Formats: sequence, structure tokens, C-alpha cells
Amino acid sequence: MKASQFFISTLKEAPADAEVVSHKLMMRAGMIKRLGAGIYNYMPMGLRVIRKVEAIIREEMNRAGALEMLMPVVQPAELWQETGRFDKMGPELLRVKDRHGRDFIIQPTSEEVITDVARQELRSYKQLPKNFYHIQTKFRDERRPRFGVMRGREFTMKDAYSFDRDVAAATVSYQGMFDAYKRIFDRFGLQYRAVAADTGAIGGEISHEFQVIADTGEDAIVYCPTSDYAANIELAEGVALLPARGAASQALAKTPTPGKSTCADVAELLALPLAQTVKSLALATDELNEHGEIAKSTVWLLLLRGDHDLNEVKASKVEGLKAGFRFATLAEIEDHFGCKPGYLGPVSLKKPVKVVADRTVALMSDFVCGANEVDFHLTGVNWGRDLPEPDAVADLRNVVEGDPSPDGQGVLAIQRGIEVGHVFLLGTKYSKDMNATFLDENGKPQHFVMGCYGIGVTRILGAAIEQNHDARGIVWPSTIAPFEVALCPIGMDRSEEVKAAAHSLYAELQAAGVDVILDDRGERPGAMFADWELIGVPLRVVISDRGLKEGQLELQGRRDAEASKVAVADVLALVRTRLAA
Repeated sequence: MKASQFFISTLKEAPADAEVVSHKLMMRAGMIKRLGAGIYNYMPMGLRVIRKVEAIIREEMNRAGALEMLMPVVQPAELWQETGRFDKMGPELLRVKDRHGRDFIIQPTSEEVITDVARQELRSYKQLPKNFYHIQTKFRDERRPRFGVMRGREFTMKDAYSFDRDVAAATVSYQGMFDAYKRIFDRFGLQYRAVAADTGAIGGEISHEFQVIADTGEDAIVYCPTSDYAANIELAEGVALLPARGAASQALAKTPTPGKSTCADVAELLALPLAQTVKSLALATDELNEHGEIAKSTVWLLLLRGDHDLNEVKASKVEGLKAGFRFATLAEIEDHFGCKPGYLGPVSLKKPVKVVADRTVALMSDFVCGANEVDFHLTGVNWGRDLPEPDAVADLRNVVEGDPSPDGQGVLAIQRGIEVGHVFLLGTKYSKDMNATFLDENGKPQHFVMGCYGIGVTRILGAAIEQNHDARGIVWPSTIAPFEVALCPIGMDRSEEVKAAAHSLYAELQAAGVDVILDDRGERPGAMFADWELIGVPLRVVISDRGLKEGQLELQGRRDAEASKVAVADVLALVRTRLAA
């Protein structure tokens, strides 16, 4: 490619509405242009990166035995009504009507469509396993689209869906996709972690996220540096921090704590470690009658150590809370505890509540909690003596750095990440909802065991930039850079020698399969260099009269502090070596 025939549109300053680094740099580098809130035109420079990302994905998906197809962006509501997601999903699902008043959706995902394909086309166990994938535009009507391609409303994803006869076979398919994803992200040249994750709204049994490591990431990734353990913060297991419950050594006492309604304030007032306090969180669950009205409500009290935070995903897995919960109202709290929030505790309740203690709290002794009376707390509280054992003990908290690793192989560390891929073992969730079956060896219908596997194609661009940038611009890994090499001839319009050398090297690199762009725009060296540093091309070769007289060119990697002089005859070999590194 020659720059004079390409479209290069760089900016010195980012637009005012660009928030994060990737958004600013993609706008400045002319990779995207805003069309509307969360909707962008992908300009030629940005589209080249997308196509390279897609090519790597296709190669590895095909290598793993997946079959490419294409499902529509606009999907009939009937399929989504079969699974209930047409009503369950919130306003982020864009619902539309055609001229006949029929309901359709603009797809954010395609589980329903692919399940419909399978129930029509995969009739026998002899046709299994099968794995279909597509790379398609999606739409999610985000309430507040932001961060450029990181959280846009329209985006591109690769989605794959596997169909198997049983869980054992589906687990093999899942592992095959997991391994394919590792190859894909290795080829992207990004630092990443595959972490165990919650299945969330998609549902299913097993799930892993692929997170690109970046300080600006929205997700907290928990891992053990001395083992293979890794999970996102929602799923990371918080082990009990005490080996066993100690014997009571203090008498129960009601202690004045005027105006101190937080564990931190109470601990400071009493000159006690925060880890000796217990915080009380009041939740409620509702049972509905046949008219959808609340027939009965149950109040729950969740207990965590004072220095720990509630993990709502973990709470939602507690028996009795799985169908959903809410925070108790002020009226419910006063009715059950006889007190306003800030002084709640599990001792001397006005009305019974369901008490669930975090694993660590269940082993605490002589702890401090609210007295269910304003301006008072209880000290020296002990299970069994001062209050009954909890109704349930569960992992309720977010882990913190330095906690023991659940695998017993060290302690946990936490870093930030950007989710760019997710794999799920769905089980029979969708096949049962849509009655998608095949006939087994005995001619009996069985529900497909499914998996789904997504990669955010356009999100990869933002994540790669968040991880790889400096003060001058983007630093692309060579495998997904818009161009691998930029040839920058100085004074090409004034020197036949420079012009001839530039065209000769350009032809040589092209013939060797190097993705090269020749900057023949006639720009000043400073402006030319700044453009390619901003765009993030991995290698720059400078051709000048002075260098040619010495039989040398200048080669500089995007991360190099300075250029290296290289003999003209050695440039191709060195470029190949640098790109392969």
C-alpha cells in the first residue's frame, strides 16, 4: 500500500468527549469516526486491524473444527419468546416492529437462532458433535455508551455454539474451544489471563473469561502468582480466614457507641481491630401470588467481617436467594430489628430473620456487632452462647489481596483486566426451553448439551491499545497492526536515489509477504514520523540521501528509544526477525 492511495486522517488533539486512552488514540489516529452515541464508522486504518483480528480468529476456529455460517442481525421475537428472554432482558435489547406490526429484535447474541437451526437440522446423534460460528454485527442499547469501542452500542463479535449428545462430550468441545482461545490470544500478542467466571445472564454450568491485562480495566482479576488459580472477583473463592472457632474469653456487653454507625468508626472508638467487628446487611425476598403480587416477604441478615465487602453474585447462589433478592426497606428493618440501619445485629431480634454468616464470621469469637439499638453495639459476642448458630454458612465476600489461595498453593493477588472473550458450557438451558432434541441410538429424543463461545472483535482493538500505548500513541502487536512496516523516505520528491531505493525496498518487502506501507505523501520528516508513531506501526524504516551514501538505512521499532543503522542488503532479514519476535 502507498500512503498517497490510502486514507490517513490524524488529529493532534482528541475530541473532548473521548474519555479513555483507547478512545482518544483511535480518534486521533483516524481509525474511527463517531456517527452517534456509541456508534462509529470504522475508517480504513481501523478496519485493517479488525480484518487482521478476524483472520486470526477464523484460522484458529477452523483449525479447531468449527464451521462458519452467518446469522441475521434482525431476528423474529418468537424465538426469544420461547426462552423468555424477550421479556426478561431489559431495555438494552432493542425491540422493533415491522410494517405488519410483528415484533423483532436487533440481536445482541444468537443462542435462540442457532438452537432453532440445530433443532431443524441436527436430527441424529450421528451428526454430533457440531460447532457453528459466525462473526457478526451486534447491538446493545447501552444506557450510557462510553469509552469508544470498549462500550459502544453497535459492535462486532465472533460467536460460536457447540452441540453435543451429553455432558462428557460437551466438556470435550468446551476444552477444545478453550484451547483455541488460548491460541487466538497468544497470536494477538496480548498479555491476558483466562479466569474462572460466573455464568451471568447467559446461564450455564462452567464459564471462563479471557481478560486482557490493563490498569484501566473495569474488571478485577484474582490470581495466585505461584499456581494456576485464576478467577474474576465475582467468582474468586474466599476461604475462611480462621482455622477454627476460638473459645469465648469475654463477657457479652452492651457498649455505647454514640453516632458510630459503621464498623470502621466503631473499631476506632473502641480501639479494636476492624477485623474483630461484624457488619450486618438486611436483605429481603418476595413470594408472588398468581397475580404477580407480593404474597409474602422474608427478611434475611447477611453477616460479614467488618473489613470485608459483600459479593452480590455469591449471595445470589445462597439457597433461598437464588430466585432474586433486594435490600430490605426501612420499614422492614425497623419491624424486624426494632432499630434503624447502622446498629443492626443478629442478637435479640424483634422478629425472626434468616441469618447467613460468611465462612470467616462463622468461626469468629468475641466479636462486635450492632445491638439493635441506636448508639449501641455489643462486644464479646459468641456463637452458641449469645445467639443461635447461623441458618447457613456461605462464601459471601469479595476476596482481597493477600488472602490464601483456594488451591492452597500461595496467596492471592489482584490486577485489572478488560474482558474480551468468554466461554460457557450452557448445558441444556436453551435446548430445553426450545425443545431442541436429537434421536439417540435407541431412537429416543434427547436435548442437546450446548456451549457458547464469544470474542469481542471490535473490543479487542480498544483493549490492545489500553495495554499497549505510550505518550506518542498506539503500540500495536505486529500481528494485528494496520501495517507491519512503514517506509519513510526523506526528500523522495527531490532525490531520485531515495525514490529508487524506497520503491525497491517496498517491492522487496511486498514480495516477502510483509504488510508494508510506503509513505509517499511528501510530508516533512517530523510530521511523517509522528503520524506513524501515533498510528502504532511496529517498524519504521527511514531512507535518506545521507544514509544511502553510507549504504545504510535506519530501522526503529515502535518501542525502541532510537533507530539502528542497517545495511541496505540486511533490512529484509532484520525486518523478518523483528516481526517474528
